Amino acid sequence: MQSTKHPVRSATSLEEPKEPGTMLTILALASVVLLGIVPQQSEAIVIYTGWERHALVGSDIRLSCSFFSWRWTSEDVTFSWSYRPDGARDAISIFHYTGGAPYVDNKGPFRDRLEFVGNPGRRDGSILLKNLDYTDNGTFTCDAKNPPDIVGRASSVRLLVFEKVPIQAGVITGSIIGAVLGLLLLIVVIYYLMRFLVARRVFNLSVSKHGKKGKGKEGSQQRQ
Repeated sequence: MQSTKHPVRSATSLEEPKEPGTMLTILALASVVLLGIVPQQSEAIVIYTGWERHALVGSDIRLSCSFFSWRWTSEDVTFSWSYRPDGARDAISIFHYTGGAPYVDNKGPFRDRLEFVGNPGRRDGSILLKNLDYTDNGTFTCDAKNPPDIVGRASSVRLLVFEKVPIQAGVITGSIIGAVLGLLLLIVVIYYLMRFLVARRVFNLSVSKHGKKGKGKEGSQQRQ
């Protein structure tokens, strides 16, 4: 019987040809995973100011504003200050820092009495208010942007201007100073008391030791 020979197909003939587009897609995804080439999204920024400040009529006061951001300080960092007088519903813009230059609102109540004293490179957007008056009482709000970190909540500080230091604030300050001085005095008293007790203990031990030696000599002389 004659055997029938079937043609043997090579392994390469069984593989289906791969499309070039599929290979490019795989390579692109691999590069994204390995190199971390992903779109950067804006992250949160946290802004800090004081809570309440007290000042006297005719004095100057510094209102601090700083922020925390995971990014390096951007060259496009901005600071904005607004002011809402007591009893008013709307706030007005009084200061803006952008493009590396400070701008004071030329129509606001602080146009001749506001100075920028911050350092944007150190994330400081503080301002100085000069020659304060009763009419300056109100809420000051600071907002900062450090692109791409632009999402954040502005922070506010309330300013209270008095003719004299408030009694409550004076009492609290005096109490704190008194407590600190009292604590220091107590530490000094304890220190010298411990030195006295140690010196007295050493003196008693030395006297007791010399007394025992004297008694020993007298006893030996009596025996002789």
